[in-house]
Amino acid sequence: MQSPLAAKLAGFGASIFGEMTALAVATGSVNLGQGFPDYNGPDEVLRIAQQEIASGNNQYPPGRGLPDLRLAISEHQQRFWGLTYDPDQEILVTMGATEALAGALLGTLNPGDEVIVFEPLFDTYAGCIALAGARMVPITLRPSDSGRYEFDAEELRNAFSANTRAILLNSPHNPTGTVFNKAELDVIAREAISHDVFVISDEVYEHLIFDDAQHIPIATLPEMRERTITISSGGKSFNTTGWKIGWACAPAALINATLMAKQLFTFAGGSPFQPAISAGLRLPDTYFVELASNLQSKRDVLTAALEAADLQPITPEGTYFITCDVRHRRPDGDGMAFCRALPAECGIVAIPASVLYSPENEHEGRHLVRFAFCKQDATLHTASERLGNWT
Repeated sequence: MQSPLAAKLAGFGASIFGEMTALAVATGSVNLGQGFPDYNGPDEVLRIAQQEIASGNNQYPPGRGLPDLRLAISEHQQRFWGLTYDPDQEILVTMGATEALAGALLGTLNPGDEVIVFEPLFDTYAGCIALAGARMVPITLRPSDSGRYEFDAEELRNAFSANTRAILLNSPHNPTGTVFNKAELDVIAREAISHDVFVISDEVYEHLIFDDAQHIPIATLPEMRERTITISSGGKSFNTTGWKIGWACAPAALINATLMAKQLFTFAGGSPFQPAISAGLRLPDTYFVELASNLQSKRDVLTAALEAADLQPITPEGTYFITCDVRHRRPDGDGMAFCRALPAECGIVAIPASVLYSPENEHEGRHLVRFAFCKQDATLHTASERLGNWT
């Protein structure tokens, strides 16, 4: 029988996350592979969701999202980033940022279009671009002497063609932890304007920023608001990744294009969780400051343990993740083999970074692996002990 898999999905295969999670269960390992917290979000947010369920708010919400959540998102964008969006025409609530990304890509791309992306990348990007019949043009972020991942501006300039339709940006960036700075965003914006393309900006880690880094939404740059779809969610900001409440903010025409695709997936959902996320977005500034500070402490604990284990961590400026160069512990630099052996050898699960690159550039991440530090202090303490005892 011929393969039932659509040709445009050929080559994507099973997710590495499923394999590594199964290994974690089988070996009793600490799972630092998947990027989700093993602790709850703020009580006031959880309590509202419980009250909404008990009161009967369990049916479809409006397709664009509950009006109060759209208003809260609009207030949030103005409060933190100085961006103004009409909650009725320029904001769309989605089932997580993933659906917003899928809607934006499938709603705006035509077969044969090209999308410039920065890799390593969240694996949903490549799949959605393929489903649209478009082609991904990767720009590789590489560890630099500055101690962060950076891109080559000349490589970006040379990536444009007559078929370029969009730039897909992720900052703060998963998995590298890079927070694109003003100079880097200026380069991206200048090219977007020059080539008259739009930008899809995934900013789900917008509040998870460390040290002196600063998140700058690219839509705040001159002439960029009108050509940018900004995407985020409540999952990372309120430790509610399973609720899947995300959103897109953009001029009405770009929101309508996103909605045309999004409405074919779920129409709408998450009714009891939408009021809870509204409340979360209205929490005082101290909540967001403490959120980042607590996560930075977790980053520092795991970074120290990885350094002691001679895994050469690259300190992230934001997100949930630390990437490491494993060649001091595995001279052949095979990150995939390293991750498959680590649960039995050390009792820890990580993700090989090579799976987060385009096939032609897998070699760029062959020696790199990703660890998640969005875990309870006790979890990180156990992981640190195991790394310390690993020989």
